[in-house]
Amino acid sequence: MTQEEVQLAEAGYEHLQQEKAAKVKEDGAVDKDIDIVEHKLSLTELAVVLKTSFEAKHPGSSYGLTVEDAAARLKADGPNMLTPPKKKSALQKYIDCLLTMFNIILIIAGILEYILLGIDFKNNFANTYLGGILIAVAFLNAFIEFYQLQKSEAILASFLAMIPPTCHVIRDGTLTSIPAANLVKGDVVLLRVGDKTPADVVLISSTDLKVDNSSLTGESEPQERLPVIHGSVQRPVEAENLVFNSTLVVNGEGYGVVVRTGDHTLIGQIAKLTGSESGNKSPLAVEIAHFVIIVSTVAIIFAIVFFVVGITTAYKGRAAQTVTFAVSVLVAFVPEGLPSTVTLLLSIAAKRMAAQNVLVKDLQGVETLGSLTLLATDKTGTLTRNQMTVTNLWNGIRMYTAFQSNNDEDATAVFSRAEPGMEDMLAIAALNSRIKFDKTDVPFSQRDILGDATETGLARFAGRTLEDYDAYVTKYPKVFEVPFNSTNKWALVIVNKSHRAGFLTLYIKGAPERVLKKCSTYMREDGSLASIDDEFRAKYDEAYNYMASRGHRVIGCAQYLCPGDKYPVHFGFSKNEANYPAEDYIFTGLVSLEDPPKHGVREAIGTLRLAGIKVMMVTGDHPKTAEAIARKINLVIGDTKETLSAKTGRPVEQIYDDEVSAVVVHGDDIDSLEGWQWDLIFSKQEIVFARTSPQHKLEIVKRAQALGHIVGVTGDGVNDSPALKKADLGIAMNISGSDVSKEAANMILLDDNFASTVKGVQEGRQIFVNLKRSIQYTISHSTPEVVPQLLYVVVPIPLPLSAILILVIDLGFELLVALSFAWDKPETADGVMRLPPRKPVTERSIMSLKRRALRRSKTLARDAETGEIIPPSLWSRAKETLSKPFTRNFWVDRLEGSEDETLVDNKLLSYSYLEAGMIETIGALVAYFVIFFIRGFSPNDLSRAQRAGGYFTKSSPDFINYRGESLNGDQQVEALAQAQGLVYLSIFIMQCFNVFAVKAKFSFPFGKSIVGNIYNFYGILAGACLGIFIVYTPPLQVVFGASHHLLPLYWLIAFGFGCVLLAWASVRVLMMRKSIEQARVKDIKGLMMFPTMRTMSIRVRSMH
Repeated sequence: MTQEEVQLAEAGYEHLQQEKAAKVKEDGAVDKDIDIVEHKLSLTELAVVLKTSFEAKHPGSSYGLTVEDAAARLKADGPNMLTPPKKKSALQKYIDCLLTMFNIILIIAGILEYILLGIDFKNNFANTYLGGILIAVAFLNAFIEFYQLQKSEAILASFLAMIPPTCHVIRDGTLTSIPAANLVKGDVVLLRVGDKTPADVVLISSTDLKVDNSSLTGESEPQERLPVIHGSVQRPVEAENLVFNSTLVVNGEGYGVVVRTGDHTLIGQIAKLTGSESGNKSPLAVEIAHFVIIVSTVAIIFAIVFFVVGITTAYKGRAAQTVTFAVSVLVAFVPEGLPSTVTLLLSIAAKRMAAQNVLVKDLQGVETLGSLTLLATDKTGTLTRNQMTVTNLWNGIRMYTAFQSNNDEDATAVFSRAEPGMEDMLAIAALNSRIKFDKTDVPFSQRDILGDATETGLARFAGRTLEDYDAYVTKYPKVFEVPFNSTNKWALVIVNKSHRAGFLTLYIKGAPERVLKKCSTYMREDGSLASIDDEFRAKYDEAYNYMASRGHRVIGCAQYLCPGDKYPVHFGFSKNEANYPAEDYIFTGLVSLEDPPKHGVREAIGTLRLAGIKVMMVTGDHPKTAEAIARKINLVIGDTKETLSAKTGRPVEQIYDDEVSAVVVHGDDIDSLEGWQWDLIFSKQEIVFARTSPQHKLEIVKRAQALGHIVGVTGDGVNDSPALKKADLGIAMNISGSDVSKEAANMILLDDNFASTVKGVQEGRQIFVNLKRSIQYTISHSTPEVVPQLLYVVVPIPLPLSAILILVIDLGFELLVALSFAWDKPETADGVMRLPPRKPVTERSIMSLKRRALRRSKTLARDAETGEIIPPSLWSRAKETLSKPFTRNFWVDRLEGSEDETLVDNKLLSYSYLEAGMIETIGALVAYFVIFFIRGFSPNDLSRAQRAGGYFTKSSPDFINYRGESLNGDQQVEALAQAQGLVYLSIFIMQCFNVFAVKAKFSFPFGKSIVGNIYNFYGILAGACLGIFIVYTPPLQVVFGASHHLLPLYWLIAFGFGCVLLAWASVRVLMMRKSIEQARVKDIKGLMMFPTMRTMSIRVRSMH
């Protein structure tokens, strides 16, 4: 690579390198202050340092702390709870909602009207209503947003408010149960299978204790933990004598001393890391803020210009009236109802998503899910069931399948108990087991199994296959047992099960190579024994590779029929003296287990990929296992370098990157990856990251965001929380998820079903379409509101639309109709799920981002020695911001083409202001001039009267029109009232047609999908009632100035222009149809869209 290419590849990642360097420094400082060191102490030193009393040899006889000492420590150290993140008060949240650009403009305009009222009450009396309405609208907008925010938080709080956990502790020599929050340093606690560890504990005694650290460290395998008398030299995370707060005990039991509580535990430190990762503003929030600033700026500029023009022409120095006019221009430009419309539309969508088991904490997260370009998902518990399941069995002769996986070869036979060796393998699964049940008085299928993941999988298989699991286990009681440990890598049990040669049978299961080493024979098909030879070993290797290549966990099984003369029923077995049979076993077979994909995951990932979203697996599991699962669920279809090498026989080094579409990245390589390597990884369509740590997950999210991706992250563990918070959209699991992950996420899947994300993406994309339609519809009336104001001062003519009527349009029927778009259905059968994301990440968009980043980095000042960037001063930043618009690069960046679809883009603005807006303006003005002409005023008369001034009030002098007729003040006022009322109703009627015109993208504006939303018609009906009520109710004419004498016949003018609007919308459909069709995501070859099969035993299948 050339130097320029290297610089370009690194561009965009530079800020991440600086963050990492700063984090290393910070972490170094943090480690010195709060790192856990108690695990390094010997048990004797630990008792002295913590001032507690325990017996390591007989932990049940320990004295522990006294009740008084524990109470004093609790008062000094505080409760054993994590400090909840700081939250804003309700008042602060409401003020935040109130202080948006639109609301501030409305409040200032309202205050201005009241100032004028104070200066000249009589002439500005109408401002009483106008000012009050403007201020009330601002507060109402804020209240609607605040209310929805509070409602979402209340729902979340109900999910997090769980029953306080309890724990077993020894105090004053007595084992008692207390709330975990009351634990203190020095307490001696008892940990049993199924317990959640209540604090960070150093073990003083244990029996086959295993803990599930996956939620903290991402390790998928349960970790063995045991006491170390003289202390451990390992890092805290790897220390074998340390058990962490919130981890689940999955096997055995143990006693330990509490060394850390609350925020000082490891989980507390990770929670701080989560707090340090700032969440991102949603893409929708950024776009709405951008749109609000543009519209507000334009509105303020136009209001000032119209004020200057008005005071020098139409109002001739009358400042108070000119200010009211300028406010009406401001009101015409600012879509006052937009904030409420957006909030309510998102709330309606959030409610629909909640019905689909997707809880949205942040309303704008609804749309963010639809904007995703990349979804990084965990494997265990998210894509898979987190439930090991027996898939294949090999009896030394033939391979059998026990699970409907669609992943077996045709020669694989269906499992049956009658086949050779299967009864023995069932016995090993049921009898060589240390699992426990939460309850035994319910059928086997309804029980929760507590124990090691592999053993629970084997037990589940046995429970489904045996007629009565409990009776079977009771029939053959255990006589002797050697539990599994990391040294032996096998578990052995001797049960009271008689056979031809004796009374006892030994069963062993474990690592296949260790089990095979202990065997000398295997069983033939006829039941006779044969010696293990090279031919058998070759078959064994073939069977093992068959299972392992599919990402399965493989277990070796063997048995030994204890001779009755050597091992009588009451023989005294002993594991300490190895006084049990240890060789010459009979090899029974191999059993493979996998954590199968959840039902619906395969179709979900296929659907997401067809929607142009890149789905990426980030897991702590082994690369082979991760890739095997990925291939079953549509996540990986193409070749990696390794698979292509195996197919073609070429060395991996000779395979070029552009020959493969998939990549599996090992976590050990992540820290050393350079910019160009990250670019290469993200350029692949199919990506799997394996053996990753929480910090790696966070790094992956940041790297993807640096390339312009809108990143979603799914996860359930505490270790996922930093990445969940950093992502544009964090998606946590409700059932299996930790509280920390739920707090960090923007969205929670209530049923833990990954397939719910598809519904969420569809809803998110549709709400974006509906929001866009609603905005397109809402701002279409700005042109027919502003142009008449322009004619009023330029031509001039009598004011066609007063400020109060403009407000009634914006906050009356417009708001009602705009809300009805929330219930719009997709326009076509596959709807929005075959279109690419609205901000697709392409090679062109990445290069554009990198060129900008490279230009920025070249302008930054750096330290001459270290090369570190020197942060610019406040003055430098202000100077740069002001000078930017006068630089070439600013306009190059602004005018650069993009494939992004924004909420308010040029097409939308063109349609709303220039196309539909102008049609509506012409329609409203035609109606205005027609009504005046019928009442005796020609356009020339109107201009003449307005120039002369003093007309169109009740006290006006008579006006002589073009026909020589004399029109008195009452006739002039009536003509103006009817004209203003008709302009108001005309805008409403044409906007009713516009409801359907804005929807026309794929099909014409009168198809079933366009007119199928009944709520549109409810909105139109409500708007019509409001419009007619305002125009035709005589008492309201004091406020609004319309006339009840207006004949409905004149409405036909607006109906005619409404039809013109629909005709124009049809022409647009024809013009844009081809480009939309070309934008659809192409079919992906090899996608498997048939269902992921549910877990079921072959026995059940064979009954059908």
